[in-house]
Amino acid sequence: MAVVAETRSDRAAATIPETLAPETLADQPPSHRWNWLLCAPALTILVLAASGPLLIVVVYSFLSPGSFGGVTWEFSTQGWFRVFFSRDIFEPEIISLNHAHAAIFWRSISLAFQTTVICAILGFPTAWFIATRAPGSREIWLFLITIPFWTNLLIRTFAIQEVIRNQGLINTILIQAGVINAPIQMMYTDFAILLGMAYVFLPLMVLPLFAAMDKLDMRLLEAGYDLYASRWQVLKEIVFPLVKPGFIAGSILVFIPAIGAYVTPRLLGGGRNMMLGNLIELQFGQGRNWPLGAALALTLLIIVLAALIAYIRVINRAEAPTRG
Repeated sequence: MAVVAETRSDRAAATIPETLAPETLADQPPSHRWNWLLCAPALTILVLAASGPLLIVVVYSFLSPGSFGGVTWEFSTQGWFRVFFSRDIFEPEIISLNHAHAAIFWRSISLAFQTTVICAILGFPTAWFIATRAPGSREIWLFLITIPFWTNLLIRTFAIQEVIRNQGLINTILIQAGVINAPIQMMYTDFAILLGMAYVFLPLMVLPLFAAMDKLDMRLLEAGYDLYASRWQVLKEIVFPLVKPGFIAGSILVFIPAIGAYVTPRLLGGGRNMMLGNLIELQFGQGRNWPLGAALALTLLIIVLAALIAYIRVINRAEAPTRG
């Protein structure tokens, strides 16, 4: 027995140095010390292509506007000031809230949220229909969903324009059917922007939902029905919790590009129904106020980050009881 105990202790002592990982870079084998250099190309591209332009925008937001565009290298906070406030033309000492910018901020956030909700309402049954088809036909339906991505966004927006304009498809059908006598004004309204963005971003909601539903075990639904649960109870207690990751991913994919959309609001909303993307482009273009445009772009970035953080916290708080 003593010999066996000694043999086991010798084996344990022999295996201890092999299982312990090097604590510092110097303790690692020479062949592994420089492996981190393999990430250098990716880190360089990340810094130059992402962090570099963002840093330029941050610097521009604290400079003075040039006479004909560009910036003057003089420190100024007027760009950030004009994002939220404005001065009276005749009495500059009178400061008030910039109501025009506030209206554009509200319109952008509201339309982006409404677009996300509409895409979720339409995307859930669409994804469920595809996920419950036979395995051989799912690829065909997914192919049909992704077809709009093959077309340029500008062309798709023009297609929506042809549907809702005064002489478009909807008004023509309603007039010929005798439902209305005069065309309904849908172009250059918030409704037109909402319709266009919902059409453009709907596939971004359907695909994550389908990915979550495709992994759903349908035997759980049968078990719910066997326990005399109604369809609504099965949907609420089984389906929704299991496909929640798809909802989260789809909401993020829709809300972020929707709040900064430019082409769709420009064509369907006209100059009266601007969103943040149009306002930023206006400052870098006709407005020739690059510091204000940079400050607006950073404000948009802050809004998106704040929305993501709040959304993640709400989701984590809702999942905390189930984890516990």
